[in-house]
Amino acid sequence: MSAHASTIEWTRAVNPGDATTYSRNHVATLGAGQKIAMSASADFKGDPQCADPEQMVVSALASCHMLFFLAIAELKGFPVEHYTDHPVGHLEKTDKGLAITRIVLAPRVTFGQGKQPDADTLAQIHASAHKRCFIANSLTAEVSLDLGTA
Repeated sequence: MSAHASTIEWTRAVNPGDATTYSRNHVATLGAGQKIAMSASADFKGDPQCADPEQMVVSALASCHMLFFLAIAELKGFPVEHYTDHPVGHLEKTDKGLAITRIVLAPRVTFGQGKQPDADTLAQIHASAHKRCFIANSLTAEVSLDLGTA
């Protein structure tokens, strides 16, 4: 169907937080030339000012879910005015080693005036978005929604 590519580039340098080891900082260049400063997680001697791969996986999932949610809500006659999410991925030990085992999405959605779906419809839209999200379909991590109150 489609291919999605990026370039990862790293050059040896001393780790600014630990002179006994190398820097984990690198650059991801996406298809249109956008550059993302990346590193390992701070838990693994990375630079906390950079994106880490775990954050990128969690963000990719949240972004995919949101894009499907927006499309489905629009088709159902519930145009979204604002959407925010604070997803959290849990890196845990498994029999295969460390893995992101759980991701909790916490979307908060504001709809246009007079176009608020009821709780059941909102849950159905989220369920449909989750089912269609190809990032979610690619992960083994358990994905759950914390819909809380907006």
